[in-house]
Amino acid sequence: MSTKVERSIEVHVPVRTAYDQWTQFEDFPHFMGGVKEVQQKGDQRLHWVAEIAGVRREWDAAVLEQVPDQKIAWAATSGATNAGAVRFEPAGAGSTLVFLTLEYEPEGLVEQVGDKLGIVGRQVDADLERFKALVEDKGYASGAWRGSVAPGIDVGTPGVEDAQTSRGDSGKAGLSGKAVVAGAAAAVAGVAAAMASRKSDEEEAVVGTAAVPPPVTVTETVVVEEPVTPVVADPVTGAVADPVTGVVDDPGAVGPVDDAPGGRRPPV
Repeated sequence: MSTKVERSIEVHVPVRTAYDQWTQFEDFPHFMGGVKEVQQKGDQRLHWVAEIAGVRREWDAAVLEQVPDQKIAWAATSGATNAGAVRFEPAGAGSTLVFLTLEYEPEGLVEQVGDKLGIVGRQVDADLERFKALVEDKGYASGAWRGSVAPGIDVGTPGVEDAQTSRGDSGKAGLSGKAVVAGAAAAVAGVAAAMASRKSDEEEAVVGTAAVPPPVTVTETVVVEEPVTPVVADPVTGAVADPVTGVVDDPGAVGPVDDAPGGRRPPV
């Protein structure tokens, strides 16, 4: 089953500048992530070497149509099965809309997993952003090829059906059984490592919580001493009046003593 990726981006350079830069196929490694080398074998023949998600791929491609300032269309002839087209349209003064369509067939376990994760789609997004930065930063193309391929023949947007000769050619694409096994093992190991790391973090969190004693609340009790009222004895009789109750304690008085402690009785 094939996967199609369609993306577009606006670059702030004239159409001719954007187109001319894209015709410099051997410069693709400067902005295409994972592309290691592009060799131009002629006006219509290209050899690609790429490494994406740890899988090395090689393929040959043919330019099926090329119209200056408008379109470049291609299809693989051997190796990795893919095809597509890039179009250029003016977008106001000094700006260009770049439309890229890519269709490919993932091969092997690693590529199929990567396809489901949308790795190629994200790679195309990043590639277009880097192309934009490259051409806008310079403001001019590093070179140009103004020739045409199949003039007057509109091949549309090629798909994997246009790359029939590349199917079943995974050996030439540099994808071996060992690479598939190694890639799958790496994926499993990555998941296991992530789970182990998460478990370790959780255990550390539990141990850390147990090691910290609960906070101790210290309550400070403040004792307020009430002022003491001085006791004054009568200088003549020696009688002493309680400052609170008013009861007079007369040591010289004669008579019955009330039941209050200390022989206190009401004052006369």
